[in-house]
Amino acid sequence: MRSDQHKLTAGRKLLVALPWVILSLGLDLATKQLVLREFTLLEVRPVTGFFNLVLVENQGAAFSLFSGEGSYQGLKMALLAVLAMIPLIYFFLDAKRSSVLAALGLILGGALGNIHDRLRYNAVVDFLDFHYLDHHWPAFNVADTAIVVGVGLLLWAGFKEGRSV
Repeated sequence: MRSDQHKLTAGRKLLVALPWVILSLGLDLATKQLVLREFTLLEVRPVTGFFNLVLVENQGAAFSLFSGEGSYQGLKMALLAVLAMIPLIYFFLDAKRSSVLAALGLILGGALGNIHDRLRYNAVVDFLDFHYLDHHWPAFNVADTAIVVGVGLLLWAGFKEGRSV
């Protein structure tokens, strides 16, 4: 069998990545709608001794960087997120393995979920709050989790297989 027969076509790549985009985006939007319906802004509901559900709005970037930058903040951050996704196109076209395409699908779905929030609410809806005593990790959401898991999978694939992922 020739080696070029093992290559994934763009159509097959989409068939691998798209379910991960839909899964991460769908879970993100559904959980955010549930929290928005059931919580008031800044309401905290303890779940365990180290985890709360809380409704917060993040107008900035990761860890609330650049929040409070003024009008059109949501649009500016959405455009920045779209620009940050441009390298994903290269990775997608260059991908040789299904696991890499799944990782890219998670990243894209998560990014689209947060872009949706910025355009609709002018902020990202966050609600997962992990803490130890009075030290809280910045609240995050399912989209953020999908992005982190996707990046972790890409890094794993890169270390495991070298450059040819």
